[in-house]
Amino acid sequence: MHRTLTKNDSFLIKNMGMKGILYRYLLMLMVTTLLIVPSLYAQDLQIDNASTINRDDWRKPDYQPINQDDFLESFRKQPSFGIYHDNYIITGAPTNKEFNRSTADIKFQVSIRQLLLKNLLPRNHILALTYTQKSFWNIYEYSAPFDDNNYNPGLALTRPIIYKGTLRGITAISLEHESNGKDSLDNRSSNYVTLSGIYFFNKLFSTQVKVWAGLLADENKDLYSKYRGFGLIAMNYRSRNDVIGCSVVISPRDRFRSYNTQIEISFKPNNNSNQYLFLQWYNGYGEGLSDYDQYTSMIRLGICLKPTSGIIF
Repeated sequence: MHRTLTKNDSFLIKNMGMKGILYRYLLMLMVTTLLIVPSLYAQDLQIDNASTINRDDWRKPDYQPINQDDFLESFRKQPSFGIYHDNYIITGAPTNKEFNRSTADIKFQVSIRQLLLKNLLPRNHILALTYTQKSFWNIYEYSAPFDDNNYNPGLALTRPIIYKGTLRGITAISLEHESNGKDSLDNRSSNYVTLSGIYFFNKLFSTQVKVWAGLLADENKDLYSKYRGFGLIAMNYRSRNDVIGCSVVISPRDRFRSYNTQIEISFKPNNNSNQYLFLQWYNGYGEGLSDYDQYTSMIRLGICLKPTSGIIF
């Protein structure tokens, strides 16, 4: 017996097709990463063109060599305007709820910085204006509305840590504001101070610790204490040729009884460009401001532009 397809049947088939295509791309990226990382790791173990080191030696310090004169020269060559954090556009679906037009979305981030002085402040400090915008776009719904926009301007004072002719880390203090641009009961905003530090284990691995504290709007007074926490810890890997990048970010929350997690994998298909295939999984609370108290688990795939490798200004 043959049955005529109804409107609901067509919608279900279309959704199944969307889900299949999305998961197929995610699977392809993860498999590609697993196949490529070992060969890249082997290349990273080579020093110059002659000698190699043992696999265990990746745990030993191998800092980026740079002296004071090199740092000053690099700083002067930097353009005043540039990328601050990752800039990306990614799309995906939830892992904790039904996949449909309402739960799938596009997430994009625009992050820039402007150096305020072309001369270094005392002790190699660098002063910059920063701006990051993170948006969640329900593009698959009929009217394609923006569900949430988070605006994050700031003023950052950064200092690279140079010791014995090598770059050991970076410290920063910043004054920031973040809000969803709304008022009254829909307002979600915060004025806060952040302290952060990055330590380079070697040229491949680094770790970051960041803490923040500030004044919250009445409508989201529990943003830090229960949902986003007061800080984060990150572990980062970036291959010597910048083809592969991986990052794991953990934010303890609710008095360390739980935590938010973000995992990112980036892969650059072409060495002559700064465009990466980008996979991101966010699991926890506070990914966006408007629904910061709602649990989310989203996996998304797309394209990312990254800050240039080397010293971060």
